[in-house]
Amino acid sequence: MSFSSPPNPQAYYEQVWAIARLIPRGKVTAYGQIAKMIPPPNGVELEAYAAFGPRWVGGAMANCPDDVPWQRVINSQGKISERPGAERQRPLLEAEGVVFDAKGKVDLKKFGWSGKNEDDVPKQAALF
Repeated sequence: MSFSSPPNPQAYYEQVWAIARLIPRGKVTAYGQIAKMIPPPNGVELEAYAAFGPRWVGGAMANCPDDVPWQRVINSQGKISERPGAERQRPLLEAEGVVFDAKGKVDLKKFGWSGKNEDDVPKQAALF
C-alpha cells in the first residue's frame, strides 16, 4: 500500500509540530526521529509507516506555523535537505551554535536531540 500523506494530515501535522517545538535551541533532530516518536496512524501498518513517516514529517515541516522551529529538523545524514527555503536553514542553526563540518554535516552525536530534554528527566530525590 502506498501513502502520499497520512490518513488525517492535519492531526498528524499537529503532532509533528508539537514535537518540533520541544527541540531545544542549538539542537537538531531528523525527520525519521520525529516519525518514530509518533505512533502509526490507524490503518497504517508499522512497515508502511517506517517507509512513509519521515516523508510525512517533511510535509508537516514544509507547512508549519511560524512558531515551529523548522530549522532544527534535518535529514538522518546530518545534512540540510534540498528544498525551497533550505538556504535559510544553515544560518539560523549556526546562530544557535550548531556547527557544520566541511561537508555541510552536523555531528548528530553532539548536536542531535533524541526527544528528551534534560528538564523532562526527573531529578533524583535527595537522600536525607
